[in-house]
Amino acid sequence: MSTAAPVRAYLGLGGNIGERAACIAEAIEHLDATPGVAVTARSQLIETAPWGDTDQAAFLNAAVAIDTTLAPRDLLEAILAIELAMGRVRSRKWGPRIIDIDILLYGEETIDEDGLTVPHPHLTERDFVLRPLAEIAPDLEVGGRRVADLAAAVGAA
Repeated sequence: MSTAAPVRAYLGLGGNIGERAACIAEAIEHLDATPGVAVTARSQLIETAPWGDTDQAAFLNAAVAIDTTLAPRDLLEAILAIELAMGRVRSRKWGPRIIDIDILLYGEETIDEDGLTVPHPHLTERDFVLRPLAEIAPDLEVGGRRVADLAAAVGAA
């Protein structure tokens, strides 16, 4: 299913297996090649310590802005297909991965469905998401606060 007009969405990407930078670049290429998705901005890569399950290698993370005519669920399915095609294996929660792509925001929508929560439920807690997002959309508001301010607050904690 698609929307009539493109919706601006923001995605977080990360990985800590293999050639991390190349994997993120490949995922962004796959996203941009997906019908109904156009990558419009990309952050720089940042290296961060693992979150949640900390007994693993450091991650590289990035954020992208996309314009999409895909409905949120269809966008999620496209993302899951990219992860699978790139060799993503879900063996343990917050474990090592070749690529992880999360829908952070989808327009102004709030979505709470099985397997799809937007805004991403941990968006405002995670420096590795907020720093790259602040680079490409510092004035974007989440919960009434600017992303740049959220990033500064989390980074200072």
